[in-house]
Amino acid sequence: MGKWWRSLARAFWALDRVLGGQRRPTRFQKWVGRHPIKAGLYTALPPTLFFTFFFWLVSDEEEPDNLLFPVIGGLVMGLVFGLVAASERLRQRRLKRLGIWDGS
Repeated sequence: MGKWWRSLARAFWALDRVLGGQRRPTRFQKWVGRHPIKAGLYTALPPTLFFTFFFWLVSDEEEPDNLLFPVIGGLVMGLVFGLVAASERLRQRRLKRLGIWDGS
């Protein structure tokens, strides 16, 4: 990697400290850190289904063609939440490494 990668990582962890990243994780944060893919899916599935159903209801056609928009929106939402959950996992690893949290 390079010098720019280290400086980017340092900036990320500095921002994390400012936002309270040195605190012990809550029970929900522990679960999210252990299951980032499930967290992304669980947060994306209900809105995706709701908006797909909504688009289907308001459509004038019998088989609407515009259902791709809510599905792609839900996938993007799941990706964003999954990446946030993965960053929570990295934060928890860092807390263990620094000795701030024992992992229990």
